[in-house]
Amino acid sequence: MAAAEPYTVALADDVHAYVQPDGGWCLNNAGFVSDGTATLLVDTAATERRTRALGAAVTAAGAPAPRFVVNTHHHGDHTYGNGFFASTAMIVSHADCRREALATGHHLALIWPGTDYGDVRIQGADLTYTEHTTVHVGGVDAEVIHPGVGHTAGDSVVWLPHRRVLFTGDLVFEGGTPFFLMGSLSGSLRALERLRALGAETVVPGHGPVTDPSAFDRTERYLRFVAEVARENRSAGRTPLEAARATDLGEFAALRESERLVANLHRAYSELDGLPGGAPLDPLPPFRDMAVLNGGEMMASHA
Repeated sequence: MAAAEPYTVALADDVHAYVQPDGGWCLNNAGFVSDGTATLLVDTAATERRTRALGAAVTAAGAPAPRFVVNTHHHGDHTYGNGFFASTAMIVSHADCRREALATGHHLALIWPGTDYGDVRIQGADLTYTEHTTVHVGGVDAEVIHPGVGHTAGDSVVWLPHRRVLFTGDLVFEGGTPFFLMGSLSGSLRALERLRALGAETVVPGHGPVTDPSAFDRTERYLRFVAEVARENRSAGRTPLEAARATDLGEFAALRESERLVANLHRAYSELDGLPGGAPLDPLPPFRDMAVLNGGEMMASHA
């Protein structure tokens, strides 16, 4: 089934969210900040076609072409469009995001080889940081913050204090199952505390509709649920797949991509075994297990 068309949400005169329904695999959100003289773009999209549509949405809103692009993490749905803006925009990310974007290359094509990505050129950041930086978008200050290892090792959030708007990247999936295979369960919980402390009123998640800070509570409940499932089943000697098959998802059953539970358990088990958050895991067993939970087929991408 074809995905619904993307849409732009004006959060303020100078802040817009760009939402790609239904927020499932590879249908990420982006956004842009502009004072009319300069524009900062938060993330791009997974394909040439979707990135061009994002650029057209910026133009349609009356904003200048992006002068800055901030990547919230390295996954291709958020970074594959970097090359389309690189000739006129500075790409900004956490140092680990740049490293992973260059190291993993066209990783989405390994999972979904049938997707038409178009002419995608892998482009790492021009400017990296490690803890916090501020991008001055004309008269607007955009704070770019590394909340620690969470969804990935190189996460960034974009905080706009003047509008109380927070772009969280994939630390929040509104209506979808959180995913931290490349990051950390414990780190994700710590990251949520940092996000709460900012005092946002509007939250733009990495996937799903624009929301509010209650999304942090919903995400935390799921993370603590996974932690308990991991503790009980690891001590009982069950594999992550056996644990996922035996688990009643309860209130989380309605979330999209429920198969992510087993991948999250792979990460949770590794942390119980003493591996630090963000340490590389072989992605093949978790993705194979997700396919098993998905009826033996790889999860669908509508990108």
